[in-house]
Amino acid sequence: MKFKNLGRSGLSVSRLCLGTMNFGPETSEQDSHAIMDSALSHGINFFDTANRYGGAGSWGLTEEIIGRWFSQGGGRREKVVLATKLYGEMDPWPNNRGVSALNIRRAVDASLKRLQTDYIDLYQMHHIDRNVPWEEVWQAMEILVAQGKILYVGSSNFGGWHLAQAHAAAATRNFLGLVSEQSIYNLVTRDIEREVIPAALHYGIGILPWSPLHGGLLGGVLAKDRDGKRRLEGRSQEAVEKIRPQIQAYEDYCAAKGIEPGDVALAWLLAQPAVSATIIGPRTQSQLDSALRALDVELSEKNLNDLDEIFPGYKTSPEDYAW
Repeated sequence: MKFKNLGRSGLSVSRLCLGTMNFGPETSEQDSHAIMDSALSHGINFFDTANRYGGAGSWGLTEEIIGRWFSQGGGRREKVVLATKLYGEMDPWPNNRGVSALNIRRAVDASLKRLQTDYIDLYQMHHIDRNVPWEEVWQAMEILVAQGKILYVGSSNFGGWHLAQAHAAAATRNFLGLVSEQSIYNLVTRDIEREVIPAALHYGIGILPWSPLHGGLLGGVLAKDRDGKRRLEGRSQEAVEKIRPQIQAYEDYCAAKGIEPGDVALAWLLAQPAVSATIIGPRTQSQLDSALRALDVELSEKNLNDLDEIFPGYKTSPEDYAW
């Protein structure tokens, strides 16, 4: 396993982060525990979850599954860099959503109970909350750090200017502020290259891409359809048809290199300077095994340029749209 510091922090995380969103809704508890054991045995020390994961009507189930895995002992909790999130509504009662000081306090205590641990390594805001001033957010987070309930703070789905606002407000309090940002980022969806990545690099915030295969479109979807391994229909077919020529060119390129498309997609992300780790969300053990192969893929400068020709990215703003 390869490791990298999370942003400017001293926290060392595996380049692959185990996303757990499927644990519960798609993957049984027994299989989820087996996947976590396997991930740990391969050196993946970074696990990501959220208080809302578990499916409609079962918010918190995924954290509970992880908590029961931790309770088995064997150094599981000590070996894992644990990341979870808050923001989404846990029930319709007022103040049980967002990042108000009240909800931050309630949400972290509820997550700690479900996870059966006394601290969270990386506590992330799942979305920007425009109704809460940064002074309130950082005051609440500072208290949690002082109490030993969390160690680091991260964000998810923030804009570049949100990162700048957060950093400026934290700096006035001599607080570390954000060390990571989770964003959708892959060869197809590269919007964050305009402003989020430049801001992250400037402030030392590690990027944690989610949906690295763009819902499977970068995992050899056309070949699987031809071979009868995956049937394209509904929204999946619509998504493919929008960029079919690019996907075909991509799969042809990967085939010529003798590398699986999914491995190339993950390796491309790991080659991006701002990326600390990329989040994988396996439903099965075989999907975890497939993701691990990407660690052995080395992309040359020419490979990266070739992929940019197939899936053009963006320049840093304002050069992206101005001279």
